[in-house]
This record gives sequence, structure tokens and C-alpha cells, in this order.
Amino acid sequence: MYSVKEVFYSLQGEGAQSGRPAIFCRFSGCNLWSGREQDRASSVCRFCDTDFIGTDGQNGGKFASPEALVAHLLSLWPSNSGVSPYVICTGGEPALQLDQALVDALHAQGVEIAIETNGTRPLPKGLDWICVSPKADSDVIIQQGDELKLVYPQVEIQPEQCQHWSFKHFYLQPMDSPERQAHLQACLDYCLTHPQWKLSLQTHKILGID
Repeated sequence: MYSVKEVFYSLQGEGAQSGRPAIFCRFSGCNLWSGREQDRASSVCRFCDTDFIGTDGQNGGKFASPEALVAHLLSLWPSNSGVSPYVICTGGEPALQLDQALVDALHAQGVEIAIETNGTRPLPKGLDWICVSPKADSDVIIQQGDELKLVYPQVEIQPEQCQHWSFKHFYLQPMDSPERQAHLQACLDYCLTHPQWKLSLQTHKILGID
């Protein structure tokens, strides 16, 4: 059984795939925060801005089999597009639910699969794009992939701690908060003095799209 908060078709707003059309599958649940405001101060991740509780979001629900979820996801991809469907598995923490059976079912339908993960859980084999966004005070076991996206600044984790991990792309993304302008400037300053790192902006928020 897969519990999905929401499914929607939009443009990727962040990182190396920014601007690419994708089906987003937001799985319910996370291992670093319950999602309840009363637990935020005591959680590992205290800056999350995403609602991942339950299955009551747009096109959300419970799916009894990989095939049922795949059919639901692909119903949102433009028909006769001539382009392979691109699905981004996100959360919460998608690695709590994304398993080999679902990966295989997606690949059987010609889907390219991306994951946005905190890197604390094992991943199934065969994922086409792995984006890890490490959180301070968490045990990150996935230290290789396509894209490292560090929300910045986090006092307890600095870019220097993960700059030697095996990723193709290294991004700093300003933490979204009332101090976002200061955080943006901090990211700009760091990228300019450490050119291994690139700036990631949440362009979907800037453009006002989902």
C-alpha cells in the first residue's frame, strides 16, 4: 500500500532539472519531522515548508499496488507528447515508500524516475536521477548521486562537510524564511568564493506556480 499526499503535473522549480515538465508524486510521511507544528522545534528538520501529512491533497490517495499508482501518475502526462514521462518522487521522505516494485513498474511504462531525498534511507536500484538534500544532525548514508542540494544556511551542517561526496552537481539553495534575502546573499557569497557550488532558486515560488 502506497500513501500519497498529492500528485500534480508542473515544472521542476529547483536545481539542475529546473524548468523541466514533470509529474510530482509527493509521498506521505517523513522520518525527520512528523509534519505537526507542535513537533517542529524538537525535530531533526525544523525548516520544512511542505505539507506531507495524510492523503487528502490534490490527486492524493492510497494505492494498493505499484501498477495502480503508476496508472494514476501517468494519467497526468500529456497524451501523444512523444516524450518519455518524467516522475519526481518527493515528500516528506519518499524513500520510506518508494520500493523496487514501484521502480520496476514505472520503468516498464518507459518512465524516467527522479527522487528528492534527505539521504538517510537506502534507495531502490535503477533510479535515473538522485537528488539528495541533507539535513543537519541526520545520518546521511546516500553520499553519491546526480545532485546535492543543500538548503543554506544550516548551522549544524556546512558545505565543506559534503563537498567531497560523489555528485555531479552541487547546489546551495537559500532557506525560505523571513530572513530569505540575507540567506540569498549568503548563498551568493559562498558560490562566488567556492565555484564548485551553484545557486538553486525555488523558481516555482518566484513564478507563482505549483
